[in-house]
Amino acid sequence: MARSWLIDIEGFAKKVKRTTLSSADQIKDFDVSNEWPGFPLGIKFDPSDVELLDHLAAKCGVGNTNPHMFIDEFIPTLEGDQGICYTHPENLPGAKKDGSSVHFFHRTMNAYSTGQRKRRKIQHHGSAEDHVRWHKTGKTKAVIEDGVHKGYKKIMVLYIRSEKESKSYKFDWKMHQYHLGTGEDEKNGEYVASKIFYKHNEKNEEKPMAEESDNITSRTSPKTPKPNPY
Repeated sequence: MARSWLIDIEGFAKKVKRTTLSSADQIKDFDVSNEWPGFPLGIKFDPSDVELLDHLAAKCGVGNTNPHMFIDEFIPTLEGDQGICYTHPENLPGAKKDGSSVHFFHRTMNAYSTGQRKRRKIQHHGSAEDHVRWHKTGKTKAVIEDGVHKGYKKIMVLYIRSEKESKSYKFDWKMHQYHLGTGEDEKNGEYVASKIFYKHNEKNEEKPMAEESDNITSRTSPKTPKPNPY
């Protein structure tokens, strides 16, 4: 059986080739399919909280750092009304319902001209009367590495409310949003990094938003247990 080659994502393969070759060789026309094997099964892009914030810092030019040469292939940037807070997650590029994650850079925007409340309402492909939006759950968590404060992480769940009902019910779509700085709230217009995934949870299916608790924080991103003092 023939191997799976990087020709499946030819643009990425060509970038790898041209970056790793000498300037003399870069002007030649190479057959990418014959020289670049695909990654082994099981390899995936799964950065830690700290690594995602490092990528975000490079995206924003913090500390004179430059983005990785291939970062756009793994964390694309969504702008304007194509962004996360305008589009249903199932319509975002690469999003699947198989438990895998997709990552994006995007800008946060205020919901109103006054105040600091962020826009989290999205357009739904169903009834125009349905209200679909991201709701933050649990506490905003500081991300710290070796005693250095890198930024913050918010955990959000997608909810839907019909005009005919008073309660909101949650989808199985989750989002982890990361922003830089020492303030718990992201600033209007700044870039953030988001990790989006679909996690089916039968026990909490159609659970009203009013009953949502901080338990999702422990379920999605477990806290390190405190050492026994005795």
